[in-house]
Amino acid sequence: MLKLNFHPSGRHFLQIPGPSPVPDRILRAMSLPTIDHRGPEFGALGLELLSKIQKIFKTENPVIIYPASGTGAWEAALANTMSPGDKVLMFETGHFATLWHKMALRLDIQPEFLGLPGYEGWRHGVQADMIEARLKEDTNHALKAVCVVHNETSTGVTSDIAAVRKAIDAAGHPALLIVDTISGLASADYRHDEWGVDVTVSGSQKGLMLPPGISFNALSPKAIEASQQAKLPKSFWAWDEILEANKNGYWPYTPSTNLLYGLNEALDMLLDEGMDNVLARHQRWAAGVRAAVEAWGLEIQCLDPSVYSPVLTGVVMPEGVDADAVRKIIYERFDLSLGMGLGKAKGKMFRIGHLGDCNDLTLIATLGGCEAGMKLSGVNLKGSGVTAALDYFAANPLNAGKR
Repeated sequence: MLKLNFHPSGRHFLQIPGPSPVPDRILRAMSLPTIDHRGPEFGALGLELLSKIQKIFKTENPVIIYPASGTGAWEAALANTMSPGDKVLMFETGHFATLWHKMALRLDIQPEFLGLPGYEGWRHGVQADMIEARLKEDTNHALKAVCVVHNETSTGVTSDIAAVRKAIDAAGHPALLIVDTISGLASADYRHDEWGVDVTVSGSQKGLMLPPGISFNALSPKAIEASQQAKLPKSFWAWDEILEANKNGYWPYTPSTNLLYGLNEALDMLLDEGMDNVLARHQRWAAGVRAAVEAWGLEIQCLDPSVYSPVLTGVVMPEGVDADAVRKIIYERFDLSLGMGLGKAKGKMFRIGHLGDCNDLTLIATLGGCEAGMKLSGVNLKGSGVTAALDYFAANPLNAGKR
């Protein structure tokens, strides 16, 4: 039998930027007996969930919940709004923006990829001025949507979505705004309605603190209208049947009942704490981790402080140091999992997740494992990142609220 819990003692430190650790409270909720997904109790649960999740997206419009990963929600967003051969504008900020572009090609959509050149382009956020300029050139409105990643999990960059909305409006262009906040939701500030987003894509395994297996499309009236004309084939992903069934708290197929129990518990945890408090603690954790990286004398993957991610921090290794070899030592010696560099960043950096079910001591221990592992790998560190983070957290206390 495959042994999944093989750690010799203590808890494994899962500090990748998702899937994030699942709190015991959510695991207990998921262990409740499965109920009839056509029965009255489930209908009540569904209505409660659909109301609560709107508060997390900051929307008064419908939120579709799929039994799927974030990749499924990517496809759903495109399949429900596009027709074969439609052109969309996508912005390259990292590995996941690149994967979304690849998906669009496979769906018979014609994506145009904007971005800054090379690996350095992955160290910045979406450039709204480039989007505005391109849309102004598109005088016949051939581009049907602008697709951008809010929090790029591969790089630790959180782009300014409000600026993208302003760019589309300044160009006088009717394109839909479709945004991936799979790793940003419930960790980084996100406002579906206020920012004029038409479809928001997200997933369960990041700030919502659930296992993988649930994903979301938050909609606008304009997106729903577009879906009524879209011609890409869809069945499982189709919004119309789901929206109709959701009116009474149900789904047109068998939903992931026990994951929905967990989602309900996660939403209670977040809303009881208050979303402002949730976002503030993520910003504080991120600042403490960045203080550690600065003390080490290393570079942060994101080069623009205005778009530093509160979800994760990418740590760039010195020239000639293989970041994956450093990660391997940290994992083997300290039972600590860190995110690897993906795509153009492979081998250049590792990623520290600081999201969800976390606290100051979790991060101090994580930074201790990173510091020790880098020393064992021969990385020349300027100073102690652990001390710098301790000092930051001590000088910047935060009431974590109810948990």
